[in-house]
Amino acid sequence: MLTHAMQYTITLPADYDMAVIRRRVRDRGPLTDDFPGLVLKAYLVRERGVDGSPVNAYAPFYLWGDSAGLGSFLWGGRGFGGIVTDFGRPTVRHWIGAGLAAGPSARLTPRAATLHRTVLPDGADPAGAMAEAAADLAARAGTAGVHTTAVALDPDRWELVHATLWEREIPEGVLGDRFQLLHLSAPGLGEERPSELELS
Repeated sequence: MLTHAMQYTITLPADYDMAVIRRRVRDRGPLTDDFPGLVLKAYLVRERGVDGSPVNAYAPFYLWGDSAGLGSFLWGGRGFGGIVTDFGRPTVRHWIGAGLAAGPSARLTPRAATLHRTVLPDGADPAGAMAEAAADLAARAGTAGVHTTAVALDPDRWELVHATLWEREIPEGVLGDRFQLLHLSAPGLGEERPSELELS
């Protein structure tokens, strides 16, 4: 079950040695492989000059199955404290989980991700926007190379985020910011992946 999506971004200096982040993920990534309440955590990075990125950044993206797990991570001493100690406390973006689907490459190891944000037009009925999001989710779930795809909504900004994990190369024409995926913790996906979970 998907209830929340979450992301924070640590923007790093242009000359930052991204090998430091790679070592951090290698050493600490497995610690969330069985985190209670976590559907998945994608350890994402952007490198200046790679895939059109203007910045170096560490930007992990989370899907949660319950608010208790999210709270335990943020303020229960179960993970976020390391970020605060090493980088300061970042702003944490948060969306209500709306849909999750497995793609054709769900049983393979993903190496890339895209995050595409769209703001609903002023005055637009959210019901229509979410119906379109459901259709988009189903279409993305059938795209070659997709591991997992999800959609979530921030009702404060009325912003949709479409998050997709890719087995390898991201196809040309796919919208959104592009990330390298260094490690995937996915305790909430389990061994038996559903072909699709409808928008709730």
